[in-house]
Amino acid sequence: MSFFIAEIGQAHNGSINIAHDYVDALCKTGIDALKFQTHIAEAESSIYEPFRVKISDQDATRFDYWKRMEFSLAEWQGLKQHCDEVGLEFMSSPFSNAAVDLLEEVGVKRYKIGSGEITNFLLLERISQTKKPVIISSGMSSFNELDAAVKFLKEKQIELAILQCTTAYPTQPNEYGLNVITELRHRYNIPVGFSDHSAKIETCIGACALGAQIFEFHAVFNKDVFGPDTSSSLTIQEIETLVKAVKNIEIANQSPINKNDISKFSELKLIFEKSLAVNKDLKKGHIIKFEDLEAKKPANRGISASAFKSIIGKELLHDLKQWDFLKVNDV
Repeated sequence: MSFFIAEIGQAHNGSINIAHDYVDALCKTGIDALKFQTHIAEAESSIYEPFRVKISDQDATRFDYWKRMEFSLAEWQGLKQHCDEVGLEFMSSPFSNAAVDLLEEVGVKRYKIGSGEITNFLLLERISQTKKPVIISSGMSSFNELDAAVKFLKEKQIELAILQCTTAYPTQPNEYGLNVITELRHRYNIPVGFSDHSAKIETCIGACALGAQIFEFHAVFNKDVFGPDTSSSLTIQEIETLVKAVKNIEIANQSPINKNDISKFSELKLIFEKSLAVNKDLKKGHIIKFEDLEAKKPANRGISASAFKSIIGKELLHDLKQWDFLKVNDV
């Protein structure tokens, strides 16, 4: 079964009210889970962290930005309760052990680990202590790094899934790495999915066709709004379209067609398939040539069009009018 995760990330821009607006909007799209990011600036960052993207004049440093993205325990609990009320699983990626402690108080069902944390074994250890399922993104990680993280979590007997992901915003078609979906499935023998930053609905549809089961994508109300992930996000309407499309592909993948069984087309075949006819008046004794023949609907009115070679070179036993069907006893 497919599992859809819409990520808010920092699209709320530090506003708890906007965060709740996203819950109300996304619960109508057919997704299964709504994911935030839990940042505790003092625990995960410092004033020395490079300001990766100059987002706005209101944040002097990246540390200040993370500080502005924080919610209190009560605010996180309110978001969790809101998700519960509308039938969505509340998820949030932690970026520190302190964030895991906070999310344990909030009460999460599973953890999603961003690719930047794959080598953070301190965090992996703290998450593994909860014994809850984990989804990891491959993102900027090499197979060697993924091997180590998967081995670490499997040894802790943690239920695990992994997502192909490309750390590029927005991801271009030549960067999707859809081939990695199959590689991950064969390499780790665990559920595999796709974490998308392309801002296009066809990317997850393609991933579904290749066997992805979990689909994660950023959500935004409007692609013109302020936010670091806006350029790699989907709108609410696009998410609704995507969910329906992936579910249809999933049904198709689970419904193999036997091309040797055409019994249900028997009536249609009579209508659409064709019988041989002559395309001009022909006299008795005429030797049938290819140029004398046409194929006309319906089937079973004469010799099948598929058998035209067996008629060429045969002699007509009596006159035929233009467009008469050609029968076995005519030659």
